[in-house]
Amino acid sequence: MKEYTPEYLEHIRNIISSDDKDQARKELADLHPADIAELYQNLDLAEAEFLYRLLDDDTAADVLMELDEDDRLKLLNAMPAEEIAKQIDHLDTDDAVDLIQQLDEDEREEILSHIDDVEQAGDIIDLLKYDEDTAGGLMGTEMIVVNENWSMPECIKEMRMQAEEMDEIYYIYVVDDDGKLSGIFPLKKMITHPSVSKIKHVMETDPVSVKVDTPIDEVALDFEKYDLVAMPVVDSIGRLLGRITVDDVMDTVRESSERDYQLASGISSDVDADDTVMAQTKARIPWLLVGIASGILASLILSGFEAQLQAVTALALFIPIIGGTGGNVGVQASAIVVQGLANGSLDVKEFSRQLGKEVLIGLLNATIISAVVLGYNLIMMPSDLAVTLSVTVSLFIVVMIASILGTVVPLSLERLHVNPALATGPFIQIMNDILGLIIYVGIATWFLDIFGVNG
Repeated sequence: MKEYTPEYLEHIRNIISSDDKDQARKELADLHPADIAELYQNLDLAEAEFLYRLLDDDTAADVLMELDEDDRLKLLNAMPAEEIAKQIDHLDTDDAVDLIQQLDEDEREEILSHIDDVEQAGDIIDLLKYDEDTAGGLMGTEMIVVNENWSMPECIKEMRMQAEEMDEIYYIYVVDDDGKLSGIFPLKKMITHPSVSKIKHVMETDPVSVKVDTPIDEVALDFEKYDLVAMPVVDSIGRLLGRITVDDVMDTVRESSERDYQLASGISSDVDADDTVMAQTKARIPWLLVGIASGILASLILSGFEAQLQAVTALALFIPIIGGTGGNVGVQASAIVVQGLANGSLDVKEFSRQLGKEVLIGLLNATIISAVVLGYNLIMMPSDLAVTLSVTVSLFIVVMIASILGTVVPLSLERLHVNPALATGPFIQIMNDILGLIIYVGIATWFLDIFGVNG
């Protein structure tokens, strides 16, 4: 990994400012496309453009895809449609689709019209029709395909022709006369069965495949389950459409994890550390305002409890414990559910089983927590039995309700096709804080009446 020191960056800037193209090419020659992309992130747009125009077409295309989305979009907006189309000619179709999806409709049409390879342009147009969160939106069409009825010599000849257009070969896919996926042809068979009459006699049947409309998270689970480096994509009747590679899946999983983490932290949209102040503020402020609203609601609830608090000031001491404990329990429960949904260990169909399990866990947690607080209060304030019972009973109920909500909310969101990571953030915290306060106020009022403590 290349380290860009302030001295090195100043050296690069001096080369650019002096318009020394030969020296700039020498500096870039030994760098990996990912390192060049990282270098661009340390330069302004004009400097990055200067260096980018010095790259050969293959390297330029690779660098373009290594850039993060914001930097890539800035560079694309500074390039004419003809030049973008030229770079797309050197990209796999799945990467080309990722790039074009960043642009608006008019720009897409203009760029596609400048692509020389009509077949590639057609493939890109077809792939753009698929939802980007499905297997179809992730797949590429570059793959070696042979017919199950071909002989070995026919197969080898066709493989050589197709391989000329490909950078990497993961698997060789076998189809029948209708284009349906029949199997995978291992390269080892070329050596061990050089004179086989037909490929179908030596191919591996029943390969792991995925339907074109399968959600990306399910695709990722299949890659992990079967330890694959590539997977064929088929339509509803089994016809081979394309393939997905493991690097595409990992990129998608990483992006999804980042979105979930930000959502769980109360950030409403995808932002990075280098985004503008306004962009980050817009992403953070919605849940902060919701938090303020919940705080105002909490103060209104407590204002109706003012007389009791004045009569028994010890009740106020335990308000943070009630709210904090309920929020923590809810976040813990929802985090387990969200993680289970993400890694496939939990299915939304197991709603009742998971809820029953969480009720038992909540019962144990509630008993332990309430017992600890009960013991503390009996030792520290033995005469305030009304407060002791109010806090103990409230904590027990709050922990139970928080455990249930922490399970029900993310599972319900998943059923509604809403990102369940929302349930691990401020949403569940605020909900439990308000409910915990209402429960505490109600139970405390009840015990104060029983013990004749008048507010």
